[in-house]
Amino acid sequence: MTLLSLEAISKRYGEVQALDGVSLTVKPGSRTAVVGPSGSGKSTLLRIIAGFEFPDSGRVSCDGALLAEGPAGVPAHKRGIGIVSQDGALFPHLSVAENIAFGFERGKADHAKRVADLLDMVELDGSMATRRPHQLSGGQQQRVALARALGRQPRLMLLDEPFSALDTGLREAMRKAVARVLQNACITAILVTHDQTEALSFADQVAVLREGKLIQSGPPQTLYRQPRDRETALFLGDAVLLPATVGDGFADCALGRVAIDGNHTGKADIMLRPEQISIAVDNAAPKTGARVVDVQFGGAVSTVAIALPDTSLPPVLIRTSGIALPSPGDIVQLDIAGRAHVLA
Repeated sequence: MTLLSLEAISKRYGEVQALDGVSLTVKPGSRTAVVGPSGSGKSTLLRIIAGFEFPDSGRVSCDGALLAEGPAGVPAHKRGIGIVSQDGALFPHLSVAENIAFGFERGKADHAKRVADLLDMVELDGSMATRRPHQLSGGQQQRVALARALGRQPRLMLLDEPFSALDTGLREAMRKAVARVLQNACITAILVTHDQTEALSFADQVAVLREGKLIQSGPPQTLYRQPRDRETALFLGDAVLLPATVGDGFADCALGRVAIDGNHTGKADIMLRPEQISIAVDNAAPKTGARVVDVQFGGAVSTVAIALPDTSLPPVLIRTSGIALPSPGDIVQLDIAGRAHVLA
């Protein structure tokens, strides 16, 4: 079952092709994250879904209703879609309660009770209803913005980098809180973000845009472990990319013989995530083996740079526990967990 359907959406601004034939479906009650580098088309796609822009060609449908077909479509205020932006866009001269009630449909009764229910839904104390936005923290302001958007009972919620202005600790807490609120309210959500970790942890589906095209979409774990190409692999996280000869379910590379996914034969590049590689000091190994060239202590997780026997390759960066770290110059044994992914 599909709530939102985008079919071959294209949009051009002068000489710039912002979107090029993007097709994507979103299931009811799910959370989708749209990621990509600057200029990839993320914000344009969100604005077309919201109704602030219209595509040059393609169709947008929501809950069976056609919202846009090419440049003709339903205006934003009639789409029943909520949106929370990066700055929250609260009215500074209105109280928290007045900001939340601003999103209510006219003629609805029991404003005070509805405001109280929404404050409770976004986990804010009712005593904050009389405060002004400047009396709130950044995280509290984002919760008020979310409550205002929820007040219109939208079928779809759009989140336009809503956590980017928050510091790291608060950003993670807010991300979890918003995900919890949306799940409890059974509201479908689309998050646009430049933060790959945020996308992978928030969403049920991740869509990667690059140069206006949808490169890959699917469950976060699938995209992280089986990216379509080198660019997507590196965009979604640190990756060890190695040339290899593959066949019979294995790859022969600078790390030795490694199991691979799929059925591939011939020359190819393989990808391992750094956390798949573990190291152990092996002073009895030949001095021509893998050697530690740098250690960066990072607390719970540290980074170790390993020079491989094939000196034509750059050092491999491996994440490991900060306990019992090796020292530069140590000869180490490398063990691989799981399978390497063969890149197209």
